[in-house]
Amino acid sequence: MNTALKVFRKSSFGLLVGLLLMSGGTAVAQDAVEGKKVFEANCTVCHSLEADVVGPALKDVHKRRGDEWLVKFIKNSQELVKSGDKDAVAIFEKFHKVPMPSFASTLSEEDITNVIAYIKEASDAPAEAAADQPATIGTDQQSGMAMVVPAGVAGEEVGFLDLPPVLLFTFALAGAVVLLILMVLVMVFRLFVPMLGDSIYQEEFRNSLAGRMIFLMRGDTTLVTGKATDVIHSHHDFDGIQEYDNDLPPWWKTMFYVSIVFAIGYMLHFHVFQTGALQAEEYEMEMEQAAILAAMTPDDPNAVTDYDVMTDATALENGQKTYVQNCAACHGQNAEGTVGPNLTDEYWLHGGDVNDIFKTVKYGVPAKGMVPWQGKLTKDQILEVSSYILSLQGSNPANAKEPQGEKE
Repeated sequence: MNTALKVFRKSSFGLLVGLLLMSGGTAVAQDAVEGKKVFEANCTVCHSLEADVVGPALKDVHKRRGDEWLVKFIKNSQELVKSGDKDAVAIFEKFHKVPMPSFASTLSEEDITNVIAYIKEASDAPAEAAADQPATIGTDQQSGMAMVVPAGVAGEEVGFLDLPPVLLFTFALAGAVVLLILMVLVMVFRLFVPMLGDSIYQEEFRNSLAGRMIFLMRGDTTLVTGKATDVIHSHHDFDGIQEYDNDLPPWWKTMFYVSIVFAIGYMLHFHVFQTGALQAEEYEMEMEQAAILAAMTPDDPNAVTDYDVMTDATALENGQKTYVQNCAACHGQNAEGTVGPNLTDEYWLHGGDVNDIFKTVKYGVPAKGMVPWQGKLTKDQILEVSSYILSLQGSNPANAKEPQGEKE
């Protein structure tokens, strides 16, 4: 009986421990779920897990900073900056001194903890395979024909050290070969010239091309500048200035002859045989190519739009919802301006027409921390939020930021 009781107690204890562990895991998972909601509502405007946006990438940030530091920074980043915290100051300086909004009054301690739990879970999750991206349509500069550029290549700058190892080895080998050739030439020159003895100073050899090349390497620039003579051009004396009858420098005469040959070839190519396109024709061809590419690219940032301001109540209500969810973090709940500018006055940094605002929202101003919203908001949503912003003109909210830009 006692043995059975002991077994029962042990098994009950094990079951209890298992249940506690399971419930703890569920609690952590639930924290991450709630944290994701808070993150998407407040943080996605300025942050991404994988890449720097307005603020730094957040993947594994808990490993670099620690939970306690993160809580303080989320509550009030500027308080940490003013206290001289090295990490906070470094982030503030790196990201163009754009202050992170204070969340001490809008998020509870539990909300912040949940956000950190979500960041931890998302950081530890295996990276998803990148979705296939459509190829970009480009233009061959030589033929002017449209060409397909693989995704991830168009517009992407590749550092020299990021080139394939085979290519880097080829460049290094080519450089070594050139350096070796130069060293051999210098060695041959140093060995060959002394063998000639005093014969290199003979007038006939010195005036030859080989002689002038040798003396050029020894510091005599006659081959380039020509040889000056002391023959006076005329016996007139102009205020003590005498003119000598010297030839033009060889380099100048060579360039002059080359320019004559080039001019003749240019005239035959463009004006006689007409095998080349003149500037006006090239302009027309390039404009045709640009029109084709613009037609293939619906999101052309230079495209002219002629939208009208939306004034119906439904559109403005939708615009308000979009604004509160995506824009209030940087511009304030009443568009009074916090990190971003005040949107209720008559001053605008990028134009105050509805089409100007539409373009600013769609393509953003990355240099100033304004992220592009194309791909995240539809065209209708962008037009609605642009119209809503214009409806706030003259509302004079409390704590409005000082005017920025030009008066419209």
